[in-house]
Amino acid sequence: MPNPTAAILIIGDEILSGRTRDSNMHFLAGELARVGIDLREVRVVADAREAIIAAVNALRQAWDHVFTSGGIGPTHDDITADCIAEALGVGIGVREDARALLAVHYTRSGLDFNAARMRMARIPEGARLIENPISVAPGFSIGNVHVMAGVPNVFQAMVAGLLPTLTGGEPLLSQTLRILRPEGEIAGPLGALAAEYPDLSMGSYPFNRDGVMGANVVIRGTDGVRVEAAMLRLAALFPP
Repeated sequence: MPNPTAAILIIGDEILSGRTRDSNMHFLAGELARVGIDLREVRVVADAREAIIAAVNALRQAWDHVFTSGGIGPTHDDITADCIAEALGVGIGVREDARALLAVHYTRSGLDFNAARMRMARIPEGARLIENPISVAPGFSIGNVHVMAGVPNVFQAMVAGLLPTLTGGEPLLSQTLRILRPEGEIAGPLGALAAEYPDLSMGSYPFNRDGVMGANVVIRGTDGVRVEAAMLRLAALFPP
């Protein structure tokens, strides 16, 4: 049975402007590979209602899971929760369990639980909360969409709590061979080898370091025996 599939939607003007470098996609990709969920698509959109809604609806219909990053904080441009509710056709409002978590947190911290912070308790109807052990404000899952914070350490903590609740498949395994030849010389034999192993993914990633040209060839698959066999064949084709 094939592994479940996934996409990540990264939301934020700061990513598109280059002001902030995204690390959440890289982290999520590794975690999904570990639990056997295949990441198939990545999108980045601005803090714009129409763009977020369109992307969520396209991705949730194409893949088994959609993970979002960003736009669930207390400021005016944090509109992800409202957009998710609109995309799925449900209402949204302050939810008591989310409000209570935030109220306790801000009371203990000696901070004012003001209207801006209350916005983070607004959850689409029918959603399940995703725990946030770092800063308390929860994410949420609704249908096959999992909505999480953009701050990397909070995103990672939410992923750690969420993934055990999802059904995965076979972990994705990989091996890498560094070949000190230009890609043009290895392309033909590598293509033939890939055709012999259609169940595996073979990728070539070229480099040029200090005048030395070569490629790192990565073989990926869920069957460790097949990955090992293909790697041995590849090593025999291009001995050091």
